[in-house]
Amino acid sequence: MVINERVRPARRLVTGLLLVFGVPLLAITTLRALGFDGGWHTLILLALTPYAVVYGALLGGAALVLRRWWTGGIALAMTVLLAVFVAPRAMPDPQPTAAGKSLRVMSANLHLGHADAGAVVRLVRENRVDVLNLVELTPAEESALDAAGLFAQLPYRVVHAAPGADGSAVVSRYPLTEKNYTGDSAAKQPGAEADLGGGTVVEIVAVHPQSPDTGSGEWVRQTRDLSRAAGEHGLRILAGDFNATLDHSALQTVLSRGYHDAADELGDGLQPTWPADALPVVTLDHVLVDKRAAVRDYRVLAVPGTDHRAVYAEVQLP
Repeated sequence: MVINERVRPARRLVTGLLLVFGVPLLAITTLRALGFDGGWHTLILLALTPYAVVYGALLGGAALVLRRWWTGGIALAMTVLLAVFVAPRAMPDPQPTAAGKSLRVMSANLHLGHADAGAVVRLVRENRVDVLNLVELTPAEESALDAAGLFAQLPYRVVHAAPGADGSAVVSRYPLTEKNYTGDSAAKQPGAEADLGGGTVVEIVAVHPQSPDTGSGEWVRQTRDLSRAAGEHGLRILAGDFNATLDHSALQTVLSRGYHDAADELGDGLQPTWPADALPVVTLDHVLVDKRAAVRDYRVLAVPGTDHRAVYAEVQLP
C-alpha cells in the first residue's frame, strides 16, 4: 500500500505534465483545422505549424512509452492531421502545360533600407532576373541601388520609396505601366503591367501587407487586397513579404483565388526565409503564381544586411 500511494502521485504528475505539453499542440491543431488566424499570438502559433508536426510526434511517442495510451493516441492523431497540411510542401506537384515565355521574378525585403545594394544587384545579374520586387525600400536605398547599377540592368520601374517599412517598388527588364491592383494599399503594394512583347503582358504586384504585430486587422485588410480571383483579371504574379506562412488562413484565401505558391509547387515550401540575420525559422516571403502558369525553378537567396532572404522563381507562361 505504501508503494502504491507513492506511485499514484508520480503517475498523476507525469500525466499532468503530458497534458500541459499537449496544450500548444491542441491550440495549433484547432486553429489550423478551423482556418482561424485570430490575433498576434495565435498567428505566431500558426506560423510554427511545421515544427508542431515534429513536436507532436515526439510528445505522442513519449506518452505511449509512458503507457499513457489515450494521451499518446490523441497527440499522434493531431500530428497526423497537421502533417496532412504540411507534408505536401516537401513534394513537387505536376505543372500545368505551358509553352509561353519565361519570366524570372525575384523579391527582396530590404530591411528598412539596410540591405547591401551591391549584393542585390549581383543577385539580379547572376540569376538573370527580369522582374524585381522590392519592399521596405527607402529613398536612400533607392539611391544606393541606382549607384550600384540596378537601373542599368532593369531600366523600367514603378517606385514608391518611403521612410521605414512602407516603401516598395517593381523594377523590370520590360516596359511597365503602373496599375492599381490592390485597392487602398496600392501605394504600399504597388502593381504594374509588364509588357513582354509579342502581345504578352503580365501583371505584377509587390506584396508587403502591414506586419500583424502592429495590428492584425490592418494586416488582414491589406492581405485581402490581394485576393481578387485570377479569372477576374489577366495573368498575375504576387511576390514579396506576405508576413504570413502557408498555415495562415489569410494567405490560404489568396491562394484559393487562383494562385499557386512557387516553393510549394517544387517541393521547397519548407525553406524558411525569416529571420535571415539569425536562424531562419518561418517562411514569410513567397512568389504566388497564376495557376495557369508553370513554375520551372525556385530559390531562396541570402542578401547581406537584411533580416529576410530573397525569393526567386522562374515562371513559364501559358
